[in-house]
Amino acid sequence: MIADILRRLTAPAPEPLNPEDARRALAALLVRVARTDGDYSPGEIRRIDRILATRYGLGEDAAQSLRAEAETLEASAPDTVRFTRAIKDAVPYEERIGVIESLWQVALADGQRDESEDAILRMASNFLGVSDMDSALARKRVDEGG
Repeated sequence: MIADILRRLTAPAPEPLNPEDARRALAALLVRVARTDGDYSPGEIRRIDRILATRYGLGEDAAQSLRAEAETLEASAPDTVRFTRAIKDAVPYEERIGVIESLWQVALADGQRDESEDAILRMASNFLGVSDMDSALARKRVDEGG
């Protein structure tokens, strides 16, 4: 399954992902952001599980299972660009803003802003086609706890 997703993501002209694979790609992007600063903390893991459970209406075990799949996918994937392009193709703009908000939740889960996390969020926002203004507003909502 992971090999199939990677093959489709790395194809010269990738096709849009089905909803299940789009979930995996989003989850892998969340994991990638959490791992960016070199500290994949239990708080970040719990935050990812909560985001996945809320976003997709999953129970705790199903969210943890999706995150575990995403950890494998993220570790095997060559770059962030393909994740974001796959999500962009599979998710309407308004929901992509929610993706950016979720990414900020993970990046800020440890209570600190890290330059590497800021950089990957800027890149992800750009490749998802989310405007700088919408990304900044998403970060502000997360900062304010909303």
